[in-house]
Amino acid sequence: MTSTDAKADLHFYLQSARDALLWKLEGLSEYDVRRPMTPTGTNLLGLVKHTAGVELGYLGDTFGRPSGEPLPWLKDGADANADMWATADESREYIVELYRRAWAHADATIDALALDTVGRVPWWPEGRDEVTLRHAVVRVIADTHRHAGQADIIRELIDGAVGMSKGNDSMAPGDSTWWQNHRSRLERAARDADRGV
Repeated sequence: MTSTDAKADLHFYLQSARDALLWKLEGLSEYDVRRPMTPTGTNLLGLVKHTAGVELGYLGDTFGRPSGEPLPWLKDGADANADMWATADESREYIVELYRRAWAHADATIDALALDTVGRVPWWPEGRDEVTLRHAVVRVIADTHRHAGQADIIRELIDGAVGMSKGNDSMAPGDSTWWQNHRSRLERAARDADRGV
């Protein structure tokens, strides 16, 4: 496999996760993209905001290629977890466009550098802060897919929409009655297992 082929493979999986994450915002109200859906406050727009910062950090700053994007929520003294939610003043459009600019910047880094290029992660401990571009891209892919999975569950909780994209839900066929029966079957199995049946 050539370096170009490897980069194309990495980019394909990175872009598929990016697209899945953004698709989860489509058709939802401002409230729904921001509302905390877990006890720790996980929300759709916050996941997008977070992944924008991850890309700009690992695939920009780490390789001496700062984007120049202001990210005040990552500065010293910012509120804890400020990258995981959007304030009322941070519009959906702003966060989505920031994420798209982060993609462009990250893609330019991947295109410009060899996969074995070594960078330094500014927030890792000194002496253990070196990383290759290949490692950084794989880390970002894993992080983005993890958050796309979280977004999939959150979106299902909001309005029942599931899947990787509009035309690819990756779900077993079945209408709402089938899914209700399936869920009931799983609930019974869980209760039976708990009772040792």
